[in-house]
Amino acid sequence: MIGLGSNLEHPRRQIARALCALARLPRTRLVRASRNYRTAPIGATDDQPDYVNAVAMLETGLRARALLARLFEIERRQRRRRDPSGPRNAARTLDLDLLLFSGRRMHARGLTLPHPRMHERAFVLVPLTEIAPSTTIPGRGLAKRSLRAVRDQRIAPTRTHRRA
Repeated sequence: MIGLGSNLEHPRRQIARALCALARLPRTRLVRASRNYRTAPIGATDDQPDYVNAVAMLETGLRARALLARLFEIERRQRRRRDPSGPRNAARTLDLDLLLFSGRRMHARGLTLPHPRMHERAFVLVPLTEIAPSTTIPGRGLAKRSLRAVRDQRIAPTRTHRRA
């Protein structure tokens, strides 16, 4: 499962382009994608626009690290700039997060599975449970059970940009 988010440079279009890029990855098939959701920024230290978020389900023959490297390539192509000295949770053209990978648990430099904060974020849980309601987060249980804890986070469906 891949989390997608954008709040700069036509966010709905950024999400649509990213979904097309995910579908073109080698040995990978885009199985399903959620609709888009408009969400408030979380943890931002500056004033920034709302995000557009979605979740995509992939089938892939790539290994987790190889898939993560491809996600970073897609972000770079869509002008995402990662500045380690910049503020955390800064506005961005595209953010692709590897949320879940074949039910695996992993903690290595640069990659933690499942994503360590996914169970705390409505912008992940709502679209995830839309496309895969029986998803289990390893070590946490059914994803839909975590929805109650995030019900105060603002999230609403928004238009989905047509994929090319």
